[in-house]
Amino acid sequence: MADIAAALFDVDGTLVDSTYLHTLAWAQALAQFDRVVPMARVHRAVGMGSDQLLDHLLGDERGRDDDAGIVAAHAALYARFWPGLRPLPGAVGLLRECARRGWTVVLASSASSRELAVLRRVLDCDEVISAVTGADDVARSKPAPDLVEAALGKAGADRAGSVFVGDAVWDVRAAARAGVPCVGVESGGFSRLELAAEGASEVHRDAADLLEHLDSSLLGRSGPGEATSGTGPR
Repeated sequence: MADIAAALFDVDGTLVDSTYLHTLAWAQALAQFDRVVPMARVHRAVGMGSDQLLDHLLGDERGRDDDAGIVAAHAALYARFWPGLRPLPGAVGLLRECARRGWTVVLASSASSRELAVLRRVLDCDEVISAVTGADDVARSKPAPDLVEAALGKAGADRAGSVFVGDAVWDVRAAARAGVPCVGVESGGFSRLELAAEGASEVHRDAADLLEHLDSSLLGRSGPGEATSGTGPR
């Protein structure tokens, strides 16, 4: 596997402008079951899968009888926003340019397979995406490393030569636990300082900013097998 390098991408908040829609859907779903959580707190949990998010927001000692209903309510509420989903600036160009440079492009998202199908239609560049891994493929979602490791496995890629791109601290933590360097983007609402403090090798404003500065980033090299070294947070 050492000759295959993967560029692994989170999707929500990194490639598609959906973070705040998830925030609203989760807050409304929780409220339906009399769990009132401020949306600022909900936003900070977006990027986790539902298996981690509810424990994070409600505590792991709670009764779980309502969990399935909350998850189903979130899915239904979020689906209302599907027609308006759009790629973030530079997202599609970034995927295409990484593929052009020889990277194996992989999506590694905490979304369900149903949501991932929608997100892939929004991005409309399946021809440059080699593999996709979602929450349905693993037992634990981010910040556990399972999604990153599963994405590497699907791509047949070496973790030492691969790079993960994400917008949330949960992405940075998952990548670190999987032994993969992480490039952060601020488009999901986490700041440069927060992402860097968690261990992001570099941080960019969004996918467009990363694309503009690609040559000096961890993704700047062409083809697999070269050492990964970054310029640090910009």
